[in-house]
Amino acid sequence: MQTCPLRTTVIGSYPFPGWLEFATQHLDRFGPDDRAELQDDAVRCALHDQLTAGLDVVTDGEQTRLDFNLSFYGYLEGIELESAPPRRFGPPAHDQRGKHRVVAPLAAPRGLGVVEEFQRLQRLAAGFGAAAAGVTLKASVPGPYTLSGRLVPNPALGYPDRWALAEALVPLVQRELEALVAAGCTEISVDEPSMSCYAHREDPRRFVDLFNRTVAPVVARTRLGTHLCFGNYKGRAVGPRQLAPMFPAFLDFHCDEMHVEMASREFAELELIGEIARRRDVAVGIVDVKSSYLETPEDIARRVRRCLEFAPPERLVFAPDCGLSQTARWAARAKLVNLVAGVKQVRRERGLPGA
Repeated sequence: MQTCPLRTTVIGSYPFPGWLEFATQHLDRFGPDDRAELQDDAVRCALHDQLTAGLDVVTDGEQTRLDFNLSFYGYLEGIELESAPPRRFGPPAHDQRGKHRVVAPLAAPRGLGVVEEFQRLQRLAAGFGAAAAGVTLKASVPGPYTLSGRLVPNPALGYPDRWALAEALVPLVQRELEALVAAGCTEISVDEPSMSCYAHREDPRRFVDLFNRTVAPVVARTRLGTHLCFGNYKGRAVGPRQLAPMFPAFLDFHCDEMHVEMASREFAELELIGEIARRRDVAVGIVDVKSSYLETPEDIARRVRRCLEFAPPERLVFAPDCGLSQTARWAARAKLVNLVAGVKQVRRERGLPGA
């Protein structure tokens, strides 16, 4: 259980500064030291915005994952990276993301890059001095089922389907989790949004088993969270936006905090947070990352009060619905400021610490 009632956090990603988006399109013009400076400066920007908002938990904004293929998939051996998306024109959607052929046994001898990201976050957060004092630094690692989603099965190599690919990725993710704990990471989110997107058509108990085996080496050694949403690539969902297919099975996840997307769904199925809170802390998506509407502090306070009808303050955490990478930076910054302000308003009303 958390020690800060009505805790405020983020999922992981944060918008790139405009100059970083431009730079990622011209990386061949930068040297390795230039790229390292770009990465450090971008993380500083993400940290500045989160710390200024007053969040209890911050991340590096995933600023150094310049492209998904160049981050996690770039660390995997045994795959052939897709050089072009299958569809380039028309409305943006998930089918504009390419899949990568598996051509050899999967391996990640250099890890998945998250340890280096966390160590950079530690180093740069220290530079903020008192502003970062008492703030928790969180790392995000993709779960094996989500990570398998952009890989093409290869029966000849023993990977006949997505489940086989996910099984092969379990030890790779486990090693990354153990290395993060060894590096001093006290909070890790194992992100498995694909599980929530496809729980309607797969056996949810199978997802629970896969998740629990993945995190087993670090249970009780760090605060473990997971993020359940319905997809947010280009601000678009990919699965039916219902929590019901996941529960009660997902209550058996071995994690300390479970995040659920709520704001974009007008808080449908909100009563489920009470069920989750009986087992662990529940992080409620309280601002809509798919909308440019800026929730006011009063909006946030009203939503927090609704959540308190189902769960006690010591079990509640508040966050955006998903990562903020697909939200304009001006909107993301304002949403976080108002999120914290609204939560603090309710803390004052109830005489809770952190007001």
